[in-house]
Amino acid sequence: MADRKPIESWLTDMDGVLIHEGVPIPGADAFLKKLRESGKPFLVLTNNSMYTPRDLHARLRRMGLEVPIESIWTSALATAQFLDDQRPGGSAYVIGEAGLTTALHDIGYILTDHEPDYVVLGETRTYSFEAMTKAVRLIIGGARFICTNPDETGPSTEGPLPATGAVAALITQASGKKPYFAGKPNPLMMRTGLNAIGAHSETSAMIGDRMDTDVLAGMEAGMQTFLVLTGLTRPEQVEDFPYRPSQVVDSIADLVDRV
Repeated sequence: MADRKPIESWLTDMDGVLIHEGVPIPGADAFLKKLRESGKPFLVLTNNSMYTPRDLHARLRRMGLEVPIESIWTSALATAQFLDDQRPGGSAYVIGEAGLTTALHDIGYILTDHEPDYVVLGETRTYSFEAMTKAVRLIIGGARFICTNPDETGPSTEGPLPATGAVAALITQASGKKPYFAGKPNPLMMRTGLNAIGAHSETSAMIGDRMDTDVLAGMEAGMQTFLVLTGLTRPEQVEDFPYRPSQVVDSIADLVDRV
């Protein structure tokens, strides 16, 4: 492998890397503390679009993890940045929670069901059949279809829940239009995040627990990639993919000394 430049900034996934089922993973606190003390720019990323950075900051703090609000980057923020670049001051019909609607309000978007420029789909606790039907009709009528992320299921204490990707498939089948996904594994989420902290891909690293989202997005964005084994990917599964992370480690604790 070619020599890489020293890592000057870090991006890390949240679920499966820093926390697991609402509990901090051993080493997460030490890693974040080392990052804050180093002064190096960093971001905690999540494909979940339900929560604002302020919400996530408070949730992580309750778990004993201190992450500044400005160091949290969600698929909702990446989606809003994409729409602001594509069509500033536009309009959207949104299916989602406060994390997504707030991000769109903050860029000056009008949220409407009357001839919107976009239909934007994100996570919500209650997917409404009425809202999905409206989305299908708006897309058939000419609205462009955008999704925050392609995750087909999400975790819960009772088991997997249908997530954005699954609902997007339903809308696609009914409307005949495929969405553009702004979140991981789209490297756009990484690039917009790097831009937000003034970092460069050549001197940045991505830490994740999934080969098909975290590692793929980091690799395609030109970053070093670290796969931790505290989340969804098992060691034997790494060989199932046609690409590899820069390094596989047991957990975030193994990366504290790399900061």
